[in-house]
Amino acid sequence: MPKRITKRSATEIELFPFLSVLACTIGVLILLIIVLMAQTFSNQRQVTIVARTENGQNQSKQPRYIECRSDGIIIYPGEKFVSINTLNFSYSLLKTLLEEVKINRDKQYLIVAIRPDGIEVFKQVRTLIESEGIDIGYEPLDEGWTLKIQDNI
Repeated sequence: MPKRITKRSATEIELFPFLSVLACTIGVLILLIIVLMAQTFSNQRQVTIVARTENGQNQSKQPRYIECRSDGIIIYPGEKFVSINTLNFSYSLLKTLLEEVKINRDKQYLIVAIRPDGIEVFKQVRTLIESEGIDIGYEPLDEGWTLKIQDNI
């Protein structure tokens, strides 16, 4: 009796459905990363200045804030504008602020936010502040950023 040789067919595994699902998953993850990064970059247009020491502790003095721009300064809170032409006048809001901080120099100091186009104004303001013996801190700001002030907690 002759032996019958049966040939078994090998089972083939089809990977195309798995690869399709994997490609769709990767595509969705890339889309999520792009959306999250776009939100992150759009939120970085606002900067908050918080007065703290180098090790993260709140200052014992209360900060007062000034923003230097090319055409003058803005005094916070209240966003009061002082033009560059009136900075040195004895009746300017800057001089009034400096007198208040000078009287309370053991309790207050100034933080100056500087825009790229406000460096020359900052030099004038810094000279005025240092001539009064007032403590000063400063923070550079990018041109498109919005300044948000947060007082000590």
